[in-house]
Amino acid sequence: MEDELKDNKTKPLAPARWYVVHTYSGHEQKVKINLEKRLKFFNLEGVVEEIFIPTQQKIEVKEGKRREVTERLFPGYILVKTSLNDEIFSVVKGTPGVTAFVGTADKAVPLSEKEVEAIKNFSEQDAPQFETQFTLGEGIKITDGPFTDFVGTVDEIDQERGKIKVLVSIFGRETPVELDFLQVGKL
Repeated sequence: MEDELKDNKTKPLAPARWYVVHTYSGHEQKVKINLEKRLKFFNLEGVVEEIFIPTQQKIEVKEGKRREVTERLFPGYILVKTSLNDEIFSVVKGTPGVTAFVGTADKAVPLSEKEVEAIKNFSEQDAPQFETQFTLGEGIKITDGPFTDFVGTVDEIDQERGKIKVLVSIFGRETPVELDFLQVGKL
Protein backbone atom coordinates (compact mmCIF):
# COMPACT_ATOMS: atom_id res chain seq x y z
CA MET A 1 0.00 0.00 0.00
CA GLU A 2 2.85 2.40 0.79
CA ASP A 3 4.15 2.05 -2.79
CA GLU A 4 0.69 2.94 -4.08
CA LEU A 5 0.60 5.99 -1.83
CA LYS A 6 4.10 7.11 -2.81
CA ASP A 7 3.11 7.22 -6.50
CA ASN A 8 -0.18 8.98 -5.82
CA LYS A 9 -0.20 12.58 -6.95
CA THR A 10 -3.93 13.16 -7.03
CA LYS A 11 -5.15 16.28 -5.30
CA PRO A 12 -8.33 16.06 -3.25
CA LEU A 13 -11.30 17.95 -4.65
CA ALA A 14 -13.18 18.80 -1.46
CA PRO A 15 -12.26 21.93 0.53
CA ALA A 16 -9.92 21.38 3.47
CA ARG A 17 -11.48 20.89 6.90
CA TRP A 18 -10.02 20.57 10.39
CA TYR A 19 -9.81 17.11 11.94
CA VAL A 20 -8.72 16.05 15.42
CA VAL A 21 -6.07 13.34 15.55
CA HIS A 22 -5.52 11.36 18.75
CA THR A 23 -1.86 10.75 19.64
CA TYR A 24 0.08 9.31 22.51
CA SER A 25 -0.01 11.93 25.25
CA GLY A 26 3.22 13.92 25.35
CA HIS A 27 4.15 12.92 21.78
CA GLU A 28 2.25 15.66 19.94
CA GLN A 29 5.38 17.44 18.66
CA LYS A 30 6.99 14.15 17.56
CA VAL A 31 3.80 13.18 15.73
CA LYS A 32 3.73 16.54 13.96
CA ILE A 33 7.34 16.11 12.79
CA ASN A 34 6.77 12.47 11.74
CA LEU A 35 3.59 13.37 9.88
CA GLU A 36 5.37 16.16 7.99
CA LYS A 37 8.11 13.69 6.99
CA ARG A 38 5.55 11.09 5.84
CA LEU A 39 3.65 13.66 3.80
CA LYS A 40 6.90 14.66 2.09
CA PHE A 41 7.80 11.01 1.45
CA PHE A 42 4.40 10.32 -0.17
CA ASN A 43 4.47 13.61 -2.16
CA LEU A 44 1.40 14.86 -0.26
CA GLU A 45 2.93 17.96 1.34
CA GLY A 46 0.41 20.43 -0.07
CA VAL A 47 -2.60 18.28 0.73
CA VAL A 48 -2.32 18.87 4.48
CA GLU A 49 -2.53 22.65 4.82
CA GLU A 50 -1.69 22.90 8.51
CA ILE A 51 -0.84 20.81 11.56
CA PHE A 52 -1.65 22.63 14.77
CA ILE A 53 -0.85 21.74 18.38
CA PRO A 54 -3.04 23.94 20.62
CA THR A 55 -0.92 25.40 23.43
CA GLN A 56 -1.15 28.29 25.84
CA GLN A 57 1.33 30.31 27.86
CA LYS A 58 0.88 29.95 31.62
CA ILE A 59 2.57 31.57 34.58
CA GLU A 60 3.82 29.08 37.14
CA VAL A 61 5.35 29.70 40.54
CA LYS A 62 7.63 26.94 41.82
CA GLU A 63 9.89 27.25 44.83
CA GLY A 64 9.20 30.97 44.92
CA LYS A 65 10.28 31.51 41.30
CA ARG A 66 7.88 32.74 38.68
CA ARG A 67 8.28 31.46 35.13
CA GLU A 68 6.28 31.31 31.93
CA VAL A 69 5.61 27.82 30.57
CA THR A 70 3.92 26.50 27.45
CA GLU A 71 1.11 24.09 28.27
CA ARG A 72 -0.74 21.85 25.81
CA LEU A 73 -4.46 22.63 25.83
CA PHE A 74 -5.44 19.12 24.72
CA PRO A 75 -2.73 16.62 25.68
CA GLY A 76 -2.82 13.69 23.28
CA TYR A 77 -4.46 15.58 20.40
CA ILE A 78 -3.37 17.58 17.38
CA LEU A 79 -5.45 19.36 14.73
CA VAL A 80 -4.89 18.66 11.05
CA LYS A 81 -6.36 20.79 8.24
CA THR A 82 -6.78 18.71 5.10
CA SER A 83 -9.18 17.56 2.47
CA LEU A 84 -9.53 14.06 3.82
CA ASN A 85 -9.55 11.13 1.44
CA ASP A 86 -8.56 7.47 1.86
CA GLU A 87 -4.89 8.13 1.06
CA ILE A 88 -4.51 10.97 3.57
CA PHE A 89 -6.47 8.97 6.15
CA SER A 90 -4.01 6.06 5.75
CA VAL A 91 -0.89 8.27 5.83
CA VAL A 92 -2.01 10.11 8.97
CA LYS A 93 -3.26 6.97 10.72
CA GLY A 94 0.00 5.16 9.87
CA THR A 95 2.16 7.89 11.43
CA PRO A 96 4.10 6.66 14.50
CA GLY A 97 2.39 7.96 17.66
CA VAL A 98 -1.05 8.38 16.05
CA THR A 99 -3.77 6.21 17.54
CA ALA A 100 -6.84 7.38 15.60
CA PHE A 101 -8.87 10.20 14.13
CA VAL A 102 -11.60 11.48 16.41
CA GLY A 103 -14.93 10.26 15.06
CA THR A 104 -16.39 6.85 14.35
CA ALA A 105 -14.25 3.80 13.67
CA ASP A 106 -14.19 4.34 9.90
CA LYS A 107 -15.02 8.04 9.54
CA ALA A 108 -13.26 11.10 10.92
CA VAL A 109 -15.60 13.89 12.01
CA PRO A 110 -14.43 17.42 11.08
CA LEU A 111 -14.53 20.35 13.50
CA SER A 112 -16.65 23.37 12.68
CA GLU A 113 -14.86 26.59 11.73
CA LYS A 114 -16.31 28.18 14.87
CA GLU A 115 -14.70 25.50 17.08
CA VAL A 116 -11.30 25.88 15.40
CA GLU A 117 -11.46 29.67 15.63
CA ALA A 118 -12.26 29.47 19.36
CA ILE A 119 -9.35 27.05 19.96
CA LYS A 120 -6.90 29.21 17.98
CA ASN A 121 -8.02 32.43 19.69
CA PHE A 122 -7.65 30.83 23.11
CA SER A 123 -4.25 29.43 22.17
CA GLU A 124 -2.96 32.81 20.96
CA GLN A 125 -3.83 34.68 24.15
CA ASP A 126 -0.89 36.11 26.05
CA ALA A 127 -0.01 34.74 29.44
CA PRO A 128 -2.33 36.23 32.05
CA GLN A 129 -1.23 39.46 33.64
CA PHE A 130 -1.76 39.63 37.34
CA GLU A 131 -3.83 42.39 38.78
CA THR A 132 -3.50 43.12 42.44
CA GLN A 133 -6.00 44.40 44.93
CA PHE A 134 -3.24 45.68 47.21
CA THR A 135 -2.54 49.33 47.92
CA LEU A 136 0.62 51.08 49.09
CA GLY A 137 0.97 50.98 52.87
CA GLU A 138 -1.47 48.08 53.25
CA GLY A 139 -0.63 45.23 55.64
CA ILE A 140 -0.30 41.82 53.95
CA LYS A 141 0.74 38.26 54.83
CA ILE A 142 3.36 36.31 52.88
CA THR A 143 1.91 32.91 51.89
CA ASP A 144 4.79 31.29 49.95
CA GLY A 145 8.58 31.21 49.90
CA PRO A 146 11.22 31.62 52.62
CA PHE A 147 9.21 34.34 54.40
CA THR A 148 5.97 32.33 54.65
CA ASP A 149 3.70 33.58 57.47
CA PHE A 150 5.61 36.86 57.86
CA VAL A 151 3.48 39.99 57.95
CA GLY A 152 4.60 43.13 56.13
CA THR A 153 3.59 46.42 54.54
CA VAL A 154 3.26 47.02 50.77
CA ASP A 155 6.04 49.40 49.67
CA GLU A 156 5.93 49.13 45.84
CA ILE A 157 3.69 47.46 43.24
CA ASP A 158 4.93 46.48 39.76
CA GLN A 159 1.84 45.39 37.79
CA GLU A 160 3.79 44.71 34.59
CA ARG A 161 6.15 42.19 36.20
CA GLY A 162 3.58 40.84 38.69
CA LYS A 163 5.84 41.77 41.60
CA ILE A 164 5.25 43.47 44.90
CA LYS A 165 7.87 44.89 47.31
CA VAL A 166 6.97 44.32 50.96
CA LEU A 167 8.67 45.77 54.04
CA VAL A 168 9.10 42.94 56.52
CA SER A 169 10.38 43.32 60.07
CA ILE A 170 13.41 41.04 60.42
CA PHE A 171 15.59 41.30 63.53
CA GLY A 172 13.87 44.56 64.45
CA ARG A 173 14.58 46.25 61.09
CA GLU A 174 12.30 46.94 58.13
CA THR A 175 13.71 44.90 55.25
CA PRO A 176 12.37 45.16 51.67
CA VAL A 177 11.47 41.80 50.11
CA GLU A 178 10.40 41.47 46.46
CA LEU A 179 7.72 38.84 45.94
CA ASP A 180 5.40 37.59 43.24
CA PHE A 181 1.71 38.56 43.53
CA LEU A 182 0.97 34.86 44.04
CA GLN A 183 3.13 34.77 47.16
CA VAL A 184 1.10 37.25 49.22
CA GLY A 185 -2.43 37.57 50.55
CA LYS A 186 -4.56 40.01 52.47
CA LEU A 187 -4.50 39.94 56.26
